Amino acid sequence: MSNIGLIIEERAARIGKFMVGRLLPFRQKRMVGPFIYIDHMGPVTLSGEENFDVLPHPHIGLSTLTFLFEGSIMHRDSLGNVVEIKPGEVNWMTAGRGIVHSERTPEYLRNAEKSMHGLQIWVALPKHLEQMEPAFYHIDRSGIPHWTTDGVSFKLVAGEAFGRKSAVPAYSRMYMLEIKSAETKTLRLGEHLYGESGLYILEGSIESEGHIYQPKQILVAQESTLCEFTIHAGSAVYIFGGEPFPEERFIDWNFVSSDKQLIEEAKQKWHLQLFDKIAGETEFIPLPYYGKPG
Repeated sequence: MSNIGLIIEERAARIGKFMVGRLLPFRQKRMVGPFIYIDHMGPVTLSGEENFDVLPHPHIGLSTLTFLFEGSIMHRDSLGNVVEIKPGEVNWMTAGRGIVHSERTPEYLRNAEKSMHGLQIWVALPKHLEQMEPAFYHIDRSGIPHWTTDGVSFKLVAGEAFGRKSAVPAYSRMYMLEIKSAETKTLRLGEHLYGESGLYILEGSIESEGHIYQPKQILVAQESTLCEFTIHAGSAVYIFGGEPFPEERFIDWNFVSSDKQLIEEAKQKWHLQLFDKIAGETEFIPLPYYGKPG
């Protein structure tokens, strides 16, 4: 990617008992466009005694995007949705004023060896929609535009780019692209992008301005319209970005907002267990700063 302004290395982080690679937020770059949080999960193989179990927890002020390469996750939320996500599909949950969800290994896989690999992403909401009603959408493969140009495979996971639009109901100008190539190719994508842009290398490598970049890095462009790089054979990369917001966003635990007071209110509400509940779930993740309410 030409005109690289920042390189972000994947850092180890923990979600419950599950280790992930944290990409955003980063101390020198809190957001790229509206993207405020990106975790790379796996790849990992879990035994029959190990399962992916993220207990019920709340969100405000954002949309979550779950995109798997391998494995399966059962999503449950306080709106009553119970949906399994599989590779190539998108779970898009908009928290708005508040939602609670859990993410677990499906029952039929809990006693079997299973693989897990994917991306979990938070996209901040525009200020005027931060308190919207929560919503949930599951988008299967047919709702995700895909095409091939000069032997390079493109998939528009979310947002708008290249004159196409994903079925994921984004609330701001943004894009998340998957690019895969079996051959080494030079790509000039700047005319199709806008706002801020970051490139995540999942597999293989890319070359830009005489430098070679490897997996587990985000390359942040100084100017998305200058996006040009050589993708090496057998590589897979993800480009994400869009128009940045004029206001600062604050992030505290699972809460995102342009207003710190809304975050404090959400923390107190979760501490007192006043969020809507998930049917059939009795456990929950306590607020780290207060512990379980007495």
